[in-house]
Amino acid sequence: MSEQSTDLRETVRRRYAAAAVQVTEGGAACCGPRPSGADDRFGAALYAADDREALPADAVAASLGCGNPTAVATLREGERVLDLGSGGGIDVLLSARRVGPTGKAYGLDMTDEMLALALANAAEAGATNVEFLKGTIEAVPLPAHTVDVVISNCVINLSTDKPAVFAEIFRVLRPGGRVGVSDVVADDALTPAQRAERGDHAGCVAGALSFSEYRTGLAAAGFTDIEITATHPVADGMHSAVVRATKPPTTTGTAGAASRP
Repeated sequence: MSEQSTDLRETVRRRYAAAAVQVTEGGAACCGPRPSGADDRFGAALYAADDREALPADAVAASLGCGNPTAVATLREGERVLDLGSGGGIDVLLSARRVGPTGKAYGLDMTDEMLALALANAAEAGATNVEFLKGTIEAVPLPAHTVDVVISNCVINLSTDKPAVFAEIFRVLRPGGRVGVSDVVADDALTPAQRAERGDHAGCVAGALSFSEYRTGLAAAGFTDIEITATHPVADGMHSAVVRATKPPTTTGTAGAASRP
């Protein structure tokens, strides 16, 4: 990893650690430029009231994303789900409810403060079919073919190595598994410099892929049935989008098929 990439990752880690501490101390923070209570482009406002009311208040307050991936993924009873960048655990807890006691929801985060908050929220919710893992989305600490569904909420754009993220998603999905994520995506006409003018990397804007870049990256990893649909604007030429894709039932020779050691 380059020095610049390391610096960006540390900036993201510090920002989200601070967000977790702020929630624990009674506040709220958001992926976007303003607190979630003042900005309906990001955060808990993007979840249905029934979902918010069924979860611990701190899980809702710590919602930093740009959508609701648990709705995007259409989860089913008995499935195993992985949430990349699980934060305070809102999407893990919602997933756990949807897949039921015969299913399981994993949450992956690199920030100790967020993991501690998520564990506390899971305990408060009485969720027994959840597991939180420490790690990065570029190197998921799970064996190949572990999960049926990968979800994520405004996190993939934060990575400085998105091809590695797509390869890891492909690796941990079982054949026939699917992706259902919310992410910030840029218009194809916007250059990386223009994206950076609209917001910083840790704020989920500067690191966003364009629609065509996202589609190309998923296809290169081996995914098919790729759909990217804008849902609402987050900046000029930047959109929250629903991203869906499928791992083929049989896979040979694709970039993401090999298992990590």
